[in-house]
Amino acid sequence: MTERAPLWASAIATFCGIGRMRPGPGTWGSAATVLLWAAAARLLRAGRITEATIAAAAVVTVAGIPAATRVARASGRKDPQFVVIDEVAGQLIALIGAPLNWKAVLAAFVLFRAFDIVKPPPVRQLEKLPEGTGIVVDDLAAGLYAFGGMHLLLHFGLLR
Repeated sequence: MTERAPLWASAIATFCGIGRMRPGPGTWGSAATVLLWAAAARLLRAGRITEATIAAAAVVTVAGIPAATRVARASGRKDPQFVVIDEVAGQLIALIGAPLNWKAVLAAFVLFRAFDIVKPPPVRQLEKLPEGTGIVVDDLAAGLYAFGGMHLLLHFGLLR
């Protein structure tokens, strides 16, 4: 490590330290996001959760890219495993429009993790974007795949 990332960047990039959990920090980041989303969904009126999820995904993305950039530079790694703000952003995308029931939430979680790990085109290519942009944007794309898959399952009545 050549330098130390600022505290704000480390806190955001690791999602308040969740990225330091083992094994599978990305899975921990996604799971924490799902739990926080479900808690927020219970507090918000039904019509507001989709808007709140979109807003949260936007804020996490805008804050996550510079934070991931700073932490990656400080670590000397292109995409450090402990940076999980990208999983938070992607998981939020997957949860947009999800009903608050265990089947839909589990489907959004599993689909996002699967697409994040497998990285179908163009997800893998997006990793090649520079610094924090590449770290975060590939997970946004995986989140879009999961969003599509979950909404297909909802459309066909498989998540009731």
